[in-house]
Amino acid sequence: MKYLDEFSDPDVAKKLIDRIHAATTQKWALMEVCGGQTHSIIRHGIDQLLPDSVEMIHGPGCPVCVTPLEAIDRALAIAARPGVIFCSFGDMLRVPGSSRDLFSVRSAGGDVRVVYSPLDALKIARDNPDREVVFFGIGFETTAPANAMTVYQAQRLGVRNFSLLVSHVLVPPAIAAIMESSTCRVQAFLAAGHVCSVMGTAEYPPLARKYKVPIVVTGFEPLDILEGVRRTVVQLEEGRYEVENAYPRAVREEGNVPAMEMLADVFEVTDRTWRGIGAIPRSGWRLSEKYRAFDAEQRFEVTDIRTAESSLCRSGEVLQGLIKPHLCEAFGKECTPRNPLGATMVSSEGACAAYYTHRRLELVDAK
Repeated sequence: MKYLDEFSDPDVAKKLIDRIHAATTQKWALMEVCGGQTHSIIRHGIDQLLPDSVEMIHGPGCPVCVTPLEAIDRALAIAARPGVIFCSFGDMLRVPGSSRDLFSVRSAGGDVRVVYSPLDALKIARDNPDREVVFFGIGFETTAPANAMTVYQAQRLGVRNFSLLVSHVLVPPAIAAIMESSTCRVQAFLAAGHVCSVMGTAEYPPLARKYKVPIVVTGFEPLDILEGVRRTVVQLEEGRYEVENAYPRAVREEGNVPAMEMLADVFEVTDRTWRGIGAIPRSGWRLSEKYRAFDAEQRFEVTDIRTAESSLCRSGEVLQGLIKPHLCEAFGKECTPRNPLGATMVSSEGACAAYYTHRRLELVDAK
């Protein structure tokens, strides 16, 4: 990113902040959907520079955080089996299941490996034809194309000892679920630019019209977020509820057509449970019938899993935007990045991790 500094220019940031202050006459509550945006907001203190009447509510946009507990427990059950090589991105290894995490499985002798791409897991399967290799496919629409391509390649190459444990979730149904909640305070959304770079923006206008909320697609750098907030506040003040693209350098209205075609071939929409939130209809993907032979959940018969969340953890309320992380009684005490009670504390995009890393000391001083 040769010109990345352009999107952190303090002089431009001050002008945008001044324009937001000048435009704001009422109280507004905005939700940033993406965990990457949450970390940028907290790291740069953007929420503290906004008018007191503009509140940023942290949404359920951390893919690790919303991966349901039963999916984690299924991963643990599969990874502990003899003859299995279980592959995952590194940020999943510390996410707690009902009683342990993937690090614990590895320390007990399980073959759990960190990879940087699902295609790495496919290569491991080709190099180890006598072992079952499973890749933990989680995340939003952003990571799904690579996982879909890997399954497509596994079928094309005849790699039958590879399978995918799927826990993909979709953003638009989550927005609808948030707006239909009886506790909803959200009046506008900053949509995640990387999701829209894949899927485009076509799914958002019906949501904006139905729930009468502005939706502004933004990036992740300070100026991206400030411009997104500015556009959102202007819409709210003018009584408009439209979809705006404030991230045109990465997002096109039509999205990434080849990626969307691959997704439509490999996956099909299904109901999905979100950790801390519950079941949201048609909010996820599973492998389509054409590729069902690569479904690790079916291959290893781990569908009947019973789970138990920590009674101390309030990450579900954090994910729904009902409380800020530091209001959880376990924050920084029983729950830390080294000993997390919930995924929001361990994930690199989790709101609790952001507050612990960037706000912990000032929150302690405030007490």
